[in-house]
Amino acid sequence: MTPTLRACLWMIGAIMSFTAMAVAGRQISFALDTFEIMLYRSLLGIVIVVTVGGLAGTLNQIERRDLRLHGVRNLAHFTGQNLWFFAVASIPLAQVFALEFTTPIWVLLLSPLFLSERITRNGAIAALVGFVGVLIVTRPGSIPVTPGLLAAAGCAIFFALSAIFTRRLTQSHTITCILFYLTTMQAVFGLVCAGWDMDIALPSATTLPWLVVIGCAGLLAHFCLTTALSLAPATIVMPIDFARLPTVAIIGAVAYSEQLDPWLFLGAAFIVAGNYVNLRKPKRVLTT
Repeated sequence: MTPTLRACLWMIGAIMSFTAMAVAGRQISFALDTFEIMLYRSLLGIVIVVTVGGLAGTLNQIERRDLRLHGVRNLAHFTGQNLWFFAVASIPLAQVFALEFTTPIWVLLLSPLFLSERITRNGAIAALVGFVGVLIVTRPGSIPVTPGLLAAAGCAIFFALSAIFTRRLTQSHTITCILFYLTTMQAVFGLVCAGWDMDIALPSATTLPWLVVIGCAGLLAHFCLTTALSLAPATIVMPIDFARLPTVAIIGAVAYSEQLDPWLFLGAAFIVAGNYVNLRKPKRVLTT
C-alpha cells in the first residue's frame, strides 16, 4: 500500500470524526459557548493523550523544541475551531462544511510560502474545480450574509494555516508530541477565553456525553489528519476532506430536517471531480 493511499484511508477516519464532532457541537450549543466547548474538549484530550501515550510508551517523545511553532499552530487552530463551532450552531451543516471546504484552496495557495511545496498542475486544476463546486453550493448573493456564514468562511483560513504548520511539525516531531501540545495549549486558550467574565458553565448530565463525543472525535480526527499529513503533502491530503459534504448534508436532512438542495449535490460532483484530478499523478509542476 502506497503512502498516498494510506493517507487517504486516514482521512476517511478524519471525515467520520469531524462529522461526529459537528453533530455533538450542534447538540450542546444551547448550553455552552464555543470557548467552554473548547476548554472541556481539550481537558478530556489531555487525559486521552497522556493515557494512550503512557500505555504506548511514547510520552518520552514529548519535547520542548519548537514551542513557538506549536503555539502558532494551536492558536490558528483554536481560532478556526471556535469559528467553526459558532457556525455549526448558527447555519445549516451543509453550508458550514461547504464554506469550510475552501480550506484546501488556501492550503494550495499558502503551502509554497510555508512549506516550500510547489503547486502541481493537477493541484491547481483541483483547486479551481473544487472552488467552482463550493460556489455552486453556496451561490454567493442568493443568501443573506450572516455572522454564521462569515464564521464558516473565516474558519477555513485558520484551518489551512493549522494544516500547514502541522505539516512542518510532522517533519521533526512525533504525533504524541504534536497532540500533547494541541490539547494542553488549547486548554489554556480555552480557560482564558471562557473565564474572562469569571463565569464558566459546568457540564450537565445532558451535555457531558456530547462533550465526551467532541473530545474523543476531535482528538481522533487530529490523529488521523496528522498521520495523513505525515504520509503525503498537504496539497494531496486536504482536498480529500471534500467527501464530508454529501455525508453531512444527509445527516442534516435526517437529524435536523435541513433541506437537501439539488445545487448541493451538483457542487459536490465538482468537488469529487477535483479530488480525482488532485490524486492523479502530476504531470507538470507550476512555478511559484
